[in-house]
Amino acid sequence: MEAHKNEGAKLETERDERARSESKPKSEEEAKKEAPAKQGKTARKVKNNVRKMRMERMMSKAELARRAGLSTLTVDRVERGMSCRMDTKRKILEALGLKPQDRVMVFGDSEED
Repeated sequence: MEAHKNEGAKLETERDERARSESKPKSEEEAKKEAPAKQGKTARKVKNNVRKMRMERMMSKAELARRAGLSTLTVDRVERGMSCRMDTKRKILEALGLKPQDRVMVFGDSEED
């Protein structure tokens, strides 16, 4: 009977420790490691000059999104270096008043898309 009580107390203690560790705020490194796993896919970041080109034209994200026919969230993601479709790149180039040949200047020379 004593052994059974001790096992119950031990299990309860382990459960309490697990709950405390799950509710504890995670460091930035731990959060970054878990983020792609939670999304189900790895987010690929690519350096680009979309923000620079938009700012040179004194255009807001909302204005670029409206002219390109995209959401402001999409424009924000592209500016942060997230990958996007070729069609999205084309729309952004046109909205910035650039030609398709200028894509390397804006998006770099990644031909992976």
